[in-house]
Amino acid sequence: MREPGFLIRRTDATDWREVRDLRLEMLADTPIGFAEHLEDAQSATEAEWRLRAVRGQNMLSIAVAAITTEGRWVGTMRCYIPDAKTGPLLVGVYVTPDFRGRKVGVTDALLASIEEWAFRYGSTLTLGVHEDNARARVAYENRGFTLTRHTVPYILDKSRRELEMIKQL
Repeated sequence: MREPGFLIRRTDATDWREVRDLRLEMLADTPIGFAEHLEDAQSATEAEWRLRAVRGQNMLSIAVAAITTEGRWVGTMRCYIPDAKTGPLLVGVYVTPDFRGRKVGVTDALLASIEEWAFRYGSTLTLGVHEDNARARVAYENRGFTLTRHTVPYILDKSRRELEMIKQL
């Protein structure tokens, strides 16, 4: 079997530059995929980026990154426990365009890491996907997520909806 050419690891405060750069890339690539405007992220301070990077080390959250053997950051996912009722909530999912797809395996490797962590806190993994983000919805469905009937207004545009998806762990 061929080595994947990347590793998955939790982020820490020293990764703040890479976390920043990947976040800016993801907001530019898929503006409707996240609950933040690119302009707001661009104005964040180093201290704010360090706080974001350390999310990978918190007890009730995890942030992981996919990093190529050459050191390029090509994907990220985060999961946290907002409350006991909700359980593990997947957020901040992004894979750079030239590393997407099942054959490359970045999404699956990131998700496996998240699921392993989330299983300790619940039997399901929940996420919200923008109603117009068909590419992401198909990717989630291909990985075992199903739509629930629950929707919420999209935080950046209340006229649009986020669809809830869930996966049994």
